[in-house]
Amino acid sequence: MLLFINELFHFRWIDALDILIVGYLLYEFYMLIRGTNAVYVGVGIVLVYVLWKLVDLSGMHLLSEIFGAFISIGVLALVIVFQQEIRKFLTMLGSQNILTGHSRRFLFWKVNDTSRNSLEIDEIVEACFDMSKTKTGALIVLTLKNELKETAATGSVFQAQVQRDLIKSVFYKNSPLHDGALIIRRNQIVAARCILPVSNKFDMPEDLGLRHRSAIGITESSDAIAIIVSEQTGNVTYVEHGIMQRNIGKTELETLLKFNFA
Repeated sequence: MLLFINELFHFRWIDALDILIVGYLLYEFYMLIRGTNAVYVGVGIVLVYVLWKLVDLSGMHLLSEIFGAFISIGVLALVIVFQQEIRKFLTMLGSQNILTGHSRRFLFWKVNDTSRNSLEIDEIVEACFDMSKTKTGALIVLTLKNELKETAATGSVFQAQVQRDLIKSVFYKNSPLHDGALIIRRNQIVAARCILPVSNKFDMPEDLGLRHRSAIGITESSDAIAIIVSEQTGNVTYVEHGIMQRNIGKTELETLLKFNFA
């Protein structure tokens, strides 16, 4: 107890920084695996580690050796088990630049981005709610720092200015481009009919279709923003960081987009 009190009085600013950095990394990693089976695997690993420490402290040498051998190969096991999550985590870190003010989110807070992309917000919003009235299904992906070039290459690549009527014509049910996602980068439509990664979360509502699952997947693995128009209900959904805001109105969508692009 006295040792703990002594260490508390010698708490340095570098220790606080150490705690903040570890907390940030753990929080970001949790946000990636939240709602997936990887959460249970992570809990299992923590329990094994705690048991190992308890067994070691109790003097059970044989059991401690067994747990120790298991922990010694734990790094390799973690890489194998969390391969997809680690890739998403590294992609997320690489697409944010906290030091230069480009990151839109730091831990629990959002901060200003000094180099946001300009965007014809009104054209996109009007197109979405025109399609909402006619229950025309749509999936629009708006890029930020990650340009999603590999994802765009899975569809039909072209260059066009963002226009309300053009967006609607792409998702017209008889259009050859209506299946898949439309990708917009720097106020340019760069690809249509794109294939997106599907989220592997198991706790998503059962009524979600492939568009919604794909929107969650692409926003989990990149800093992109997705907008979905449901062909069943006409509801508009906004997705960022894998988190959905469902059945939003026109004003709310404008506000969300202006926060990121205005």
